[in-house]
Amino acid sequence: MNKKIKSIFALLALASFAFFAQGCGDENRNKNEIKLGLVGEHSDEWNHVAKELEKEGIKLTLVKFSDYNLPNRALNDGEIDANAFQHKAFLKAESEANGYKLTVIANTIIAPLGAYSSKIKSLDELKEGDKIAIPNDPTNGGRAIRLLESAGLITADKKKGYLVTVRDIQKNPKHLEIIEVDAGNTPSLLPDVAVSIINANYAIDTGFIPIRDAIYLDATGKIDENNPYINVLVSREDNKDDELLKKLIKAYQTKETAEIINKVYKGATIPVFKY
Repeated sequence: MNKKIKSIFALLALASFAFFAQGCGDENRNKNEIKLGLVGEHSDEWNHVAKELEKEGIKLTLVKFSDYNLPNRALNDGEIDANAFQHKAFLKAESEANGYKLTVIANTIIAPLGAYSSKIKSLDELKEGDKIAIPNDPTNGGRAIRLLESAGLITADKKKGYLVTVRDIQKNPKHLEIIEVDAGNTPSLLPDVAVSIINANYAIDTGFIPIRDAIYLDATGKIDENNPYINVLVSREDNKDDELLKKLIKAYQTKETAEIINKVYKGATIPVFKY
């Protein structure tokens, strides 16, 4: 074997060793890391949790997503370890539609859904044929329709529960035009519609304080295990008993976290966990 060939083999062996060593290093570096998926920019409570976990040598990496369609897919595919952005109704609908193997591991908060407007100050001011924007995903869209129903604007099929759709509206006396859009786009449509129904996290990101700025809020209802709009911490079924996730729950469900939520979000989200 000539010197040139020997040199090539030596370089290949060195590259293979470096790759192997790097892989081992990544494994050691990441074994105490939790990747948590969120939607929206505000994460004060999770920043606090990250600092608490850091004291135990655990790194909490917050992975921010721009819309509701991504975090469950990322979790199911193993790109993240858990997510915290959705209520139980949304998780159920997403899992059934996509075959996701996901499960609830802890309760977090409940967030009132709000109607916002730059044109009117009360839903009573809505006129014939006015446009209303609502989220287009099944559960938040259904919740928006129930909000409009609770305000006396429409009636919809009771049998459909929280998965009611625009097609299930039975009475619409003012012939309101209900426009279904991605939940993340509901704030930007405010100049173009009479009312936009906006989820709390997107409302907060827009600068709204729901209890101050919404012209109507839905009733969160009784806060118990049967409320489908309780937000949850979610993992895959295959890692639900992971010790790191248990430490994540313990660090989150504290009095300090609840106080941060109450102070920062001013009623936009309400803690529902015990501590």
